[in-house]
Amino acid sequence: MNEPTKRGDQSLYRPYDADTSLSGCQCGQHHSQAAHDRASDAESLSNDFVEAAAVRALFPEDATRRNLLKAVGASAVMAAVGSLLPMGDLRAAVLEKPGTLEKKSLKVGFIPINCATPLIMASPMGMYEAQGLDVTLVKTAGWALVRDQMLNRELDASHFLAPMPLAISMGLGSSAQPMRVATIQNINGQAITLALKHKDNRDPRNWKGFKFAIPFEYSMHNFLLRYYLAEHGLDPDRDVQLRVTPPAEMIANLRAGNIDGFLGPDPFNQRAVYDQIGFIHILSKEIWNGHPCCAFGTSQAFIEQNPNTFAALYRSVLNAAAMARKQENRAEIAKAIAPANYLNQPETVILQALSGRFADGLGKVRNEPDRADFDPMPWYSMATWMLTQMKRWGYIKGDVNYQQIAQQVFLLTDAQKQMAALGMTEGANAGKNGNRPITVMGKVYDASAPQRYVDSFDIKRA
Repeated sequence: MNEPTKRGDQSLYRPYDADTSLSGCQCGQHHSQAAHDRASDAESLSNDFVEAAAVRALFPEDATRRNLLKAVGASAVMAAVGSLLPMGDLRAAVLEKPGTLEKKSLKVGFIPINCATPLIMASPMGMYEAQGLDVTLVKTAGWALVRDQMLNRELDASHFLAPMPLAISMGLGSSAQPMRVATIQNINGQAITLALKHKDNRDPRNWKGFKFAIPFEYSMHNFLLRYYLAEHGLDPDRDVQLRVTPPAEMIANLRAGNIDGFLGPDPFNQRAVYDQIGFIHILSKEIWNGHPCCAFGTSQAFIEQNPNTFAALYRSVLNAAAMARKQENRAEIAKAIAPANYLNQPETVILQALSGRFADGLGKVRNEPDRADFDPMPWYSMATWMLTQMKRWGYIKGDVNYQQIAQQVFLLTDAQKQMAALGMTEGANAGKNGNRPITVMGKVYDASAPQRYVDSFDIKRA
């Protein structure tokens, strides 16, 4: 038996064990493989990973691998794999140039809204270039197009609405393809904006028959608006109309009277005030302070094929988020992202939303420094909360393994590792379970009991 097969049954990933999976942590002591990685010897782990990846490539369906192992035994499979693949050469190739970028020229998609600030600013401010990347930012008109371009691999990575990678990975609204959330792009930064004719109608209980725009079904905007309406006794599927509308078209529709309001991203809430056609009824942070909105992510296939490039992208966006978090940088950032090839909005409109010092459209100037922020940590509890709302409103049928899906899609441990390498301390506070306390309109979400949370609501489809 050659050398590769001698050590194959000792691998941390146990590729020749019919009772293990090649996804997630294989030793059973860590909640994800990334957590396992940090606790393992680097060279041994690299060798083990190469062999496990090779076996997974030969048997992409885990059930096939397991059935074969049970039928013929581990020794036979190990010998066959060793005869087919030069494991020693493969390992040497991986270790030879560990930092080499597999792909330098990338296409990264974005929607022109404030939520994409870290991803956008990283281009004019040279943060991609500093990591050896040549990134072309591709401005995209709507979220369905972002989804389709990612599925068709026309984009290497993209700005997503945070629930989108969950939905795509589960095959909701599209064919299923594993997508991953590397970072949360922004927290807060949204608002419910109403037409000026409703300035004396601020009680949501009186909004029956209203028409609201949301940017996409699998969006925090949809879930937060539904939650807000339901808490005021309105059924969002029966008492109002929710219309999917690209963010840039919300202003025109509000001006034309086609909608009564929208829960949408900035700078369009502030643009409605700037154009004197609407007012800010409530900031989204007043519904859930610290809620995620958009994310940066890519496909699992891209990560597997381009691990060094993915790490360089990760560093670029994390460095941008660290800069964006500081209020003293917001004016410079607004200037950088305002031009036509990015947001194509007045700099003052962008800055009002970013700084939190803004006119509300009702004659007041408000000072809310946490109106928008850029905490990149992709908490599992954020993902499971989104899944509860998908379940609540009938987007998900049947049983849901909330934690499993969250841990597959949200790369919390990877974010911790990358942030620690950059000297950022936020990741150290993620805790053992990756959950962050969440309170929405005064109601505490217990991330350990997501289905009980769904069942607790009176107005729901589930």
